[in-house]
Amino acid sequence: QVRLVESGGGLVQPGGSLRLSCAASGFGLEHYDIGWFRQAPGKEREGVSCISRNDGRTYYGDSARGRFTISRDNAKNTTSLQMNSLEPDDTAVYYCAATLSLHCLNAGYMDFWGQGTQVTVSS
Repeated sequence: QVRLVESGGGLVQPGGSLRLSCAASGFGLEHYDIGWFRQAPGKEREGVSCISRNDGRTYYGDSARGRFTISRDNAKNTTSLQMNSLEPDDTAVYYCAATLSLHCLNAGYMDFWGQGTQVTVSS
């Protein structure tokens, strides 16, 4: 059974950090580009960051650039998103996803999705 399971969400104060993780099972992540997305209440799902399968090249949405870092560990079949300098606008459900396409920041091209983990940034 193909699964992606996120963990690491929670409540953090503005300026704080969180590290999200995503573990894959039932398939090998090394064959896929991996994306992290988020969705806040009343808003569309937004591409946060992605990392390619071939050379590990990383891409970031405008909201994440300079504050978030994506990584992958193919040996462990996992991906992580380190989030620093968090702001209240970062509050959302965060999802990891995998795609065979070349559009890893576009939610419409994802093949597999995790169930999401809630991140709340509040004082």
